[in-house]
Amino acid sequence: MMKLAVLAAAASSAAAFAPAQQGRLSTAVNGYENELGVIAPTGFFDPLNLSKNISKEKFDEYRTAELKHGRVAQLAVIGYIVPEITRANYDFIPGKLSTADIPNGVAALEA
Repeated sequence: MMKLAVLAAAASSAAAFAPAQQGRLSTAVNGYENELGVIAPTGFFDPLNLSKNISKEKFDEYRTAELKHGRVAQLAVIGYIVPEITRANYDFIPGKLSTADIPNGVAALEA
């Protein structure tokens, strides 16, 4: 009886170290998993299901809008950073207000 208990304990402990079965989680929706920009670890990433039940044309429209808005955001960041690095000194209002008198960033709101 003792041998059977030791054998059962050894078999169950060996199973604890076996690799676990992992299921494949897919977030692909409507066959967009082969689109440009899909990366291997996450696949097609659409956590809010915005592309669910839409046509290919609507998907392309969303993709175009995403690119456009991303580019505008990048330009906005550059527009915020460049004045911090360089200073253009000219009269904003001739004879009254020079750009050298206006501070950069949020401090300009209080000036």
